[in-house]
Amino acid sequence: MFTLSLEPLEAEALKAKVINPQSGGFVAFEGWVRNHNQKKEVTELHYEAHEKLAVQVGNAIMQDAMNKFDINLAYCCHRVGRLAIGDMAIWVGVSSDHRKAAFAACEYILNQTKAKVPIWKNEFYQNGESGWVEANL
Repeated sequence: MFTLSLEPLEAEALKAKVINPQSGGFVAFEGWVRNHNQKKEVTELHYEAHEKLAVQVGNAIMQDAMNKFDINLAYCCHRVGRLAIGDMAIWVGVSSDHRKAAFAACEYILNQTKAKVPIWKNEFYQNGESGWVEANL
């Protein structure tokens, strides 16, 4: 499942969505807002999304991952709105019988989300400027 959130992401609550007694492996990725990008000091980010399309594309990626990898459950949540330095911007979690599939699926979901889901990042800089940023895979 793929969701967007205006509220801060809570890793333990998100992890609970992919816990499965059949699974021997669990992998999670947390993407945090850092204080720099391309030699500029970042003060905050604003994420915007086309909500309906983002959820539709995100859920298609999740279904694709379920079909491509031998995994039991997967979940991805991306923040939207204003984020401060250190806030979690994206969380991806995958459970599977074995770790190899969980690692591969987690990386796939993250990369596909960054490449395909209509979410836009506006960075705000220490010097008072701001700018839209392309996804870096």
